[in-house]
Amino acid sequence: MSASALTEPASLLQLEGINTYYGQIHILQDSNLVVRQGELVCLLGGNASGKSTTLKTILGLVRPRTGRVLLNGEDVTRMATAHRIRRGLAIVPENRRLFGPMTVLQNLEMGAYLRRRADLKDEFERVYSLFPLLYERRSQLAGTLSGGEQQMVAMGRALMSKPKLLLMDEPSMGLAPILVERSFEIIQQVNDSGVAMLVVEQNANVSLSIADRGYVLSTGRIVLEGKAADLLENEDLRKAYLGR
Repeated sequence: MSASALTEPASLLQLEGINTYYGQIHILQDSNLVVRQGELVCLLGGNASGKSTTLKTILGLVRPRTGRVLLNGEDVTRMATAHRIRRGLAIVPENRRLFGPMTVLQNLEMGAYLRRRADLKDEFERVYSLFPLLYERRSQLAGTLSGGEQQMVAMGRALMSKPKLLLMDEPSMGLAPILVERSFEIIQQVNDSGVAMLVVEQNANVSLSIADRGYVLSTGRIVLEGKAADLLENEDLRKAYLGR
């Protein structure tokens, strides 16, 4: 066994030869993707590139016709979404999808619905240490918060399930430009706390600036992959996504 194989972190998520269809329409075509322990990986692509279908396939909302989805080495391709959540998967959905009429605290509690209330002390402490503002606003209705504050609640809610891997669906969507940078600072902060992350984004420049590695989807195929720093310098990617 090589030295690199000995030191390489274990894979939390693997997509192997995924082919996903909607009816007769071939969406994902021979997709292969890996997220390892502690990594922050971004998946880039424009509209209709297959990003949402990739997330749905990982979550088990869509089943591939061929290929495998592995979580922590377990083949979960035919497993229900709830099983995958119990195995350490969590998602911050597009546009955050908070329960607006509920308080910040109640939203956080909803993130731990598969766990006993008595076991949540450490998770609350962790979320409040990452996002002190949420402790101050814990009695405030989530729907009255700013976009950036709602992003914190959405991430805190996902962290309450004690995930090994956190999926982020278009975290910059709907945020004012001034808040996008802050949102990605929060994402990096969560990753630095030990949570592996797969960030699905159209904003290549910002997401690659904090990622370890990246993949680029185009019409259902992964057309580029590599270290984030290398992708930032890739001429094709710069023209397609970075406007330079």
